[in-house]
Amino acid sequence: MNRFSAPSGEFELTRYPEDPRDLLRAWDAADEYVLRHLAGIDDEKPTDLSGSVVVVGDRWGALVTALAESRPVQISDSFLGQEATRANLARNEADPDWVELLSTRDAPPERIDVLIVRVPKNLALLEDQLHRLAPSVHADTVVVGTGMTTEIHTSTLKLFERIIGPTRTSLAVKKARLIFTTPDPTLPRTASPWPRSYTLPADVGAGSGIVATNHAGIFCGDRLDIGTRFLLRNLPRRTGRDRVVDLGCGNGVVGTAVMLANPRSDVLFVDESHQAVASARATFEENLGSDAGAEFAVGDGLTDVAAESVDLVLNNPPFHTHRATTEAISWRMFAGSRAALRSGGELWVIGNRHLGYHVKLRRLFGNCDIVASDPKFVVLRAVKN
Repeated sequence: MNRFSAPSGEFELTRYPEDPRDLLRAWDAADEYVLRHLAGIDDEKPTDLSGSVVVVGDRWGALVTALAESRPVQISDSFLGQEATRANLARNEADPDWVELLSTRDAPPERIDVLIVRVPKNLALLEDQLHRLAPSVHADTVVVGTGMTTEIHTSTLKLFERIIGPTRTSLAVKKARLIFTTPDPTLPRTASPWPRSYTLPADVGAGSGIVATNHAGIFCGDRLDIGTRFLLRNLPRRTGRDRVVDLGCGNGVVGTAVMLANPRSDVLFVDESHQAVASARATFEENLGSDAGAEFAVGDGLTDVAAESVDLVLNNPPFHTHRATTEAISWRMFAGSRAALRSGGELWVIGNRHLGYHVKLRRLFGNCDIVASDPKFVVLRAVKN
């Protein structure tokens, strides 16, 4: 846990799930910069926060916790980010009714007077969200974006300019920068170009010919990424009733391929991203219909899955949280898989060879086999004994 100093006070903040060994903070200089700007520090006029305040992409709740008395609305794609926000509000004794938590799949407020955008790593997600928010913005709306200098590019500014209105940037402070946009009500209100679909190639086993649907923000939104391609070519061949989890499902092509190969399987698609789970549902239903028996859950890995209830887990774990590289995500996914698997159940993992997942799996399961490998990727199998 770390102490965050903001113009509105001092706050104890942590990421979620809380880990005392985690050295990563729940905020950065971009959060500090935008809060100082809103408060009118550094010779600026304070921003009137008495109207409808919307905060988009607040990663761990630092912004809405500091602004809680202004009754903000938070819009987030991250389940973990939402849980961190709830925990940080409670930790700092803020009334939970002060902050409304919405996902990227929810309708935004009809009117927005102050819009604060924490620039996401994924440009498509920013594009989609600006399109969704634009109808709620009026000529007097204060629009401020914030991010680290490595996150703000010419393409970022062009999106604000094209969708919201004329845009300029601040000077950099502590490697953070602000984006100022003046809403132009005369701009055409075009629909978001997301979601997008593409068809998988004919050389990926049971996944061949699947029509994949990607909502904005999903990794490789317009094509099949090479890691998933390699996993699809090397999926386990199983028959009979199987309880299968597509863990960190992304657009759901892996779980959909499993169901196509073995229609008697029951597949649960899980991801912490609301956009991902919506994509997985759309992909599955496009190829198998809405009555094929799959389940879809936004959550913290397998936390809500009953112990010893799963036969097979398929996982392509991320190794970044925003721009920080971390092993914590894969470790939690592997440990959660072991708890959820029945005796004899299997965890199959696709990963870059250099990540060394086999070491973690042997520590947890006592075994790990290489199913397939190429110069870049390896598919591993661990069995719960």
